[in-house]
Amino acid sequence: MTTTSNLISVQNLQVGFRMGKTEIAQAVKGVNFDIPANSTVALVGESGSGKSVTAMSIVRLLPENAIVSPDSKILYNGTNLLTASMETIRAMRGKDISVVFQEPMSSLNPVFTVGEQIAEVLRIHMNLNARQALDRALELMTEVGIPNPKERLKAYPHELSGGQQQRVMIAIAIACEPKLLIADEPTTALDVTVQRQITDLISKLQQRKKMSVLFISHDLGLVGEISDQVIVMRHGLVRETGDVETIFNAPKDAYTRALIACRPNLDNRPKRLPVIDDFVNNRPIVTEQRVSVPAVGAPLVTVTGLRKEYRLKRGLFGHTIFPAVKQADFTLHRGRTLGVVGESGSGKTTIGMMLTRLTDATTGSIMFEGKDLTHLNGDQMRPYRSRIQIIFQNPYASLNPRFTIAQILMEPMRIHSIGKNEDDRARMALALLEKVGLPRDAFGKYPHEFSGGQRQRIAIARCLSMKPEIIVCDESVSALDVSVQATVLNLLLDLQEEFGLSYVFISHDLAVVKYMADDMLVMSQGEIVERGLAEEIYRNPQHAYTQQLLKAIPKGLEARTAATA
Repeated sequence: MTTTSNLISVQNLQVGFRMGKTEIAQAVKGVNFDIPANSTVALVGESGSGKSVTAMSIVRLLPENAIVSPDSKILYNGTNLLTASMETIRAMRGKDISVVFQEPMSSLNPVFTVGEQIAEVLRIHMNLNARQALDRALELMTEVGIPNPKERLKAYPHELSGGQQQRVMIAIAIACEPKLLIADEPTTALDVTVQRQITDLISKLQQRKKMSVLFISHDLGLVGEISDQVIVMRHGLVRETGDVETIFNAPKDAYTRALIACRPNLDNRPKRLPVIDDFVNNRPIVTEQRVSVPAVGAPLVTVTGLRKEYRLKRGLFGHTIFPAVKQADFTLHRGRTLGVVGESGSGKTTIGMMLTRLTDATTGSIMFEGKDLTHLNGDQMRPYRSRIQIIFQNPYASLNPRFTIAQILMEPMRIHSIGKNEDDRARMALALLEKVGLPRDAFGKYPHEFSGGQRQRIAIARCLSMKPEIIVCDESVSALDVSVQATVLNLLLDLQEEFGLSYVFISHDLAVVKYMADDMLVMSQGEIVERGLAEEIYRNPQHAYTQQLLKAIPKGLEARTAATA
């Protein structure tokens, strides 16, 4: 039974998924924990750990093929939510227990205004009329910090930024003043500054409204700042649980220690990042610091006056010019990494697309070995395409699902006449798989048979098949768990050392850029506001925008300790 101090008590939760007529994949294997009243509990783990399945079990939002053990209990006010009637659950959802999901654009209805969507919850659960509900919706939008709330009340979801969409989701979730708010990876897809705003907002709302929060994340930096209790999950099991200070200062489980150590930090730049297996198998952790390759000789690439404009339609006959990149000047040296940081819409991805000529520049030059790439036609550009490659953010979308891995790796070789024949190309493809740490039997499989980290390795192997000199990494690790991210970053550094590759590393994650980059550009609203050696910019940022970005980086328990000092 629950005690009066516990709002929710999860007891022996076991959840499996029916995969066929007889096969059942067990996702959660006997999980036990409590959520005290007026507190924030963090559920931490990587993809596949069972944390989201556990959270969705509380509100009975599991898919139809889910099988929950009859021995499992989730107690709320003496009621087992797993056996309660659907009428009871529907009355409770949104009123007593609310959820903020990871991707607001797939959670908000695109054909209703955000005001109507907030008001709907109030009409259903609070019995307010349409006018009262809209008035209260306006108050809620003000409370969650949406600018110009009266105008935004009539806006549709696509007219808001990602951070504003997530604020609307939070407004919907807190509309009925629930006792428990489940925040399922609510900041994963957001820029570091917006992420900071959302976590601060959730923390303030929790304190102001005296509600409990179940905060789900794989980022221990965030967890250390926001939570009181931490539950660490892996492979459907609770590996460790305790108060946040104990978990961070004296973690007992090797997996917890690995999660804390895998994430790059601003004070340390080891030659290799530690990964989960290092801790599980008691391997020695590399402490030797990484030294940048010096920038000697002429730059490999010199970019001058690069600008990209988009013509946007306005009204029936009018249009306006939107400058995505206003004036970019920079150089890239052989064997070095240029980090490009900034928030969404800053123009950093547009620069990467112009470098690879996947987007044509409006004006400016990209000089590579004496040739201005911006002036080359398709046939003239073709030899350079193999030498400048790109790794995209989403490995799920960038690999053809109808192609085997062999076809994915060999097709670009065939197009660019690399290799003597098909057998030679197959040998090269198998060698590339080995180079990126994938088994030979991956050769005949399809992308859907691999995890996100493995797919990104395949994308890297595809790039290497072209024998490039420059690789543009466009948010190429932002969608990955911290340990998988560390593995991919180590791989990129190994390949850079072996082949002398130059990287343009685009990211909104400043801790990752600090680890990877030798030189750095900071972009805001299409302009480069600061440039220089990465180490110097992090040590002594000059521009107010750079200072704001660095201040927003999650610092875990360290930030909480500093705030209370």
